[in-house]
Amino acid sequence: MSYVTTKDGVEIFFKDWGPKDAQPIVFHHGWPLSSDDWDAQMLFFLQHGYRVVAHDRRGHGRSSQVSEGHDIAHYAADAAAVAEHLDLRNAVHIGHSTGGGEVAAYVARHGIPQGRVAKAVLVSAIPPIMVKTERYPGGLPIEVFNDFRSALAANRAQFFRDVAAGPFYGFNRDGAKVLPAVIDNWWRQGMMGSAKAHYDGIKAFSETDQTDDLKAMTVPTLVLHGDDDQVVPYKNAAVLQAEILPNPTLKIYEGFPHGMLTVNADIINPDLLAFIQG
Repeated sequence: MSYVTTKDGVEIFFKDWGPKDAQPIVFHHGWPLSSDDWDAQMLFFLQHGYRVVAHDRRGHGRSSQVSEGHDIAHYAADAAAVAEHLDLRNAVHIGHSTGGGEVAAYVARHGIPQGRVAKAVLVSAIPPIMVKTERYPGGLPIEVFNDFRSALAANRAQFFRDVAAGPFYGFNRDGAKVLPAVIDNWWRQGMMGSAKAHYDGIKAFSETDQTDDLKAMTVPTLVLHGDDDQVVPYKNAAVLQAEILPNPTLKIYEGFPHGMLTVNADIINPDLLAFIQG
């Protein structure tokens, strides 16, 4: 198994598949999952000749279950440790949900300053900020995230089952085709990680204002979001991202849920490929 040790001693697990001289595509997963959530994309791009890389965020998946550092700044620094260890250059960084916040912070604070990034993609991503603030009055009330914390602390296993079986993939919508194995795989990934990392991560993904990160992302950036996203409402995320980013391309998918990368991979993957090749 492949690991890199960060400057503060955390072991970060990563996958590195494909030709080492090919353009790298780096995938950043959402909360509370792991790099396994990118299976459909990693296999697709591997078949198209790319080098594909993905890591498990600290406290998630197979990475160290440390007590501290569950915040956007450490997430970005950990991603940078992987990129530096593998010496990834001309890379495309793709982030989903919380992973989108990680991409924004990595690209702005590490990737562009180090000259490592060619393009970025934000999918159903959390920036600029999820919680309602004076700057962003359209955000969600803090009570929503307090309820997440209470549910996680009371019964994490049940909470994760409810999220995967309900709003994450839109399986709670009338007429939805429910995929039990997808629910099971989401639950499996979540339960591999640390309860503390997941608890602290709620604050990270909901209360971090990443406006400045978005402004600093000068590379071409594709913004993808579903208009039936029940987890990260697109009007407070993708629409604002496209207004703040210096070089955005925005695409909203009608009826697609938060977990569209999995249940709509047949449509999303070709769109990602077209942007990367364009």
